[in-house]
Amino acid sequence: MHDETHQTGSTTAPAGSTAPADDRRWADLADLVLIISREIQFRGYTDEQAIPLSPSEGMVMRHLQHDPTAMPSHIAAATGLQRTNLSAVLRGLEQKGLVERHASPGDGRGVTVHLTELGRANYTLVRREWATAVSAAAGHDTGNLAAALALLTTVENGLTATRPQTRGTRPAR
Repeated sequence: MHDETHQTGSTTAPAGSTAPADDRRWADLADLVLIISREIQFRGYTDEQAIPLSPSEGMVMRHLQHDPTAMPSHIAAATGLQRTNLSAVLRGLEQKGLVERHASPGDGRGVTVHLTELGRANYTLVRREWATAVSAAAGHDTGNLAAALALLTTVENGLTATRPQTRGTRPAR
């Protein structure tokens, strides 16, 4: 998107605007993050071995990279997915061979979700494809990469730390 909506140099609010200039810039940042995310998903993968994932499947796989054996309740809390939706996501990931569910070792009534080697390898593969696409889109310019990663990490941590316990009645789509 190449218009004045995403200019970063201006610090004054547009004429007639009641929102502070920084609010507009934060909104521009959120808009760009959503656009970039959609563009990454839209292009798919060049490697035929890559197993495509839905956004919800991607969130679960991202969590399992850091917690390769997790209880579904922990995955739901970490990803913000409803338990009923998580169950369907886990079934899909199981069918793709990316995770396995096992009875909990303690009492056998609960379940733990385990990342498979295929799941780990697929995540590595798709991250490499994302890196290639995003780097090329930025002209391989790494000049502001550290600052961008720091800011986006701060935003992600802030949003997940303040996530409502129940989903709003009108979620963003």
